[in-house]
Amino acid sequence: MYRRPLLAGALAGVALCAAPSAGAQSYPAKSLRFVVPFAAGGPADVVAREVATKLGQQLGQTIVVENMGGGHGVPAMNAVGRAAPDGYTLLMAASGNVTIQPLTMRTSAEAMKRLMPVGMVSSSPHVLVSTTKIPVSNVQELIDYARQHPGKVNFGSAGTGGVAHLGMELFKALSRTEIEHIPYKGTSQVMVDLASGEVQALFSSMPSLKALIDKGSIRALGLTAPSKASDTASLPLISATLPGMEYTTWYGLYAPAGTPQPVIDKLNAELRKTLTDPALVARMREQSVDLIASTPAELDARTKQDTGKWGRLIKEENLKID
Repeated sequence: MYRRPLLAGALAGVALCAAPSAGAQSYPAKSLRFVVPFAAGGPADVVAREVATKLGQQLGQTIVVENMGGGHGVPAMNAVGRAAPDGYTLLMAASGNVTIQPLTMRTSAEAMKRLMPVGMVSSSPHVLVSTTKIPVSNVQELIDYARQHPGKVNFGSAGTGGVAHLGMELFKALSRTEIEHIPYKGTSQVMVDLASGEVQALFSSMPSLKALIDKGSIRALGLTAPSKASDTASLPLISATLPGMEYTTWYGLYAPAGTPQPVIDKLNAELRKTLTDPALVARMREQSVDLIASTPAELDARTKQDTGKWGRLIKEENLKID
């Protein structure tokens, strides 16, 4: 007498259990949004648009890139973290957004809790450059010059608390030199002052440095990590002179926390295919960017590893980052 209602209830339970899987199978059913925590035209924007175009082709949907600069990336992180956890709104964060800012800003740390990893996108070393106004042609000569002129060698950066700033602080600690940090609001003015000799050295990515290197206004001394890109592959590693002087700046893709695992798996699988596309790899290497495919777990591990590295440096050197 109760068999039919029981059967109906059982079927309803099966349908409920199957719903997420069915939804994941139909994903994506509409366009996606890539939120980039930087202004249009910069390195992050270039990488995001190249990857979004190819990933969109892989997924069969358009991916719209939305630039949301300012606020140390917190507005962009919040926009994604508070979006529906359905895989349609994603954050392409720079390593500093997710490894340094959460150490120094409560709002950034809170925003990070609302995100989950999808996969790595790219990685690039920083290039150590010096002005040609000082007699320096390699890393050891820069260290020697700084020791001979304590407090007189200034390292510029695009701003306090960024990867380039902490890279300079790591260099200072390892080389035991008295160098000074001069923060700028962005890269354009610091490049002008580096060429003129107002600041003597800088860590930055090759795309922002190449024009002045080619012109002979600044000198490339070494890399913070190995690279396969044509413009950087021949440069020496700084760690060969200064052991431990290693780091990269990287980009990773994040989704709102609570996004269904089948959706994350689908995104990661198609992202990995995108990042191994030979044509895209070649175009990005022309920009001195190495595309890096990973699992979500590997991105999570990389995030924690770099957070630990920069956190130890900030604590050991008693750095004040506002």
